[in-house]
Amino acid sequence: MDFILDLLQGAGIAAGIGIRPFLPTLLVGALASADLGIDFDGTDFSFLEEWSFLLAVVVLVATVDIIGRRAGRDPAGAFHVKHPGEAPLFYAAAAIALALGTLTAAGSVADRSDEWWAGAVVGLACAALGFQAARSLFARVRRRLDDQTAAALPVYAEGAALAAAGLSIALPPLALLVVGALLWLLLGRRRRAGEKYAGLRVLR
Repeated sequence: MDFILDLLQGAGIAAGIGIRPFLPTLLVGALASADLGIDFDGTDFSFLEEWSFLLAVVVLVATVDIIGRRAGRDPAGAFHVKHPGEAPLFYAAAAIALALGTLTAAGSVADRSDEWWAGAVVGLACAALGFQAARSLFARVRRRLDDQTAAALPVYAEGAALAAAGLSIALPPLALLVVGALLWLLLGRRRRAGEKYAGLRVLR
């Protein structure tokens, strides 16, 4: 049972990191250093709760965000590639989210099990899900808002990411709701895209 709970916890954390990596990673590190709900001590992932690592994450994420904003990227952090020059930012953001999601989920499982690799696999999948679902959602929302209102979208994204990670740490089974909601968002978008394409074919 402990293994399943730790796996769910890792899945929820990774999904939150996929949405936005900044606050969930800091939250996990802070709680792990205080041994509150999660702990990496005695595992190969103990560095995840060291402040030097957390500071490096802050600098890395901030750098990607600053470069993205100067390049004219959507303020919501949609990271959709509209021209070749935006591809490096997209891949950098994806790499950060996938790496942090994989590591934290593996660390969550490693605390009480040697099967940390299962956490890594689940973490990678959930971080990818969070990344794709969130960027799809905020890209759609952004198109319906004016620039001033859209500027607040990163706040909502950070809040959603923090809530997903925090709830998963406090009550691991809630990670099922987090992952389920993200999957619903992603599949819903693809379903609507398919219906739109089918409609265009009918018009032809």
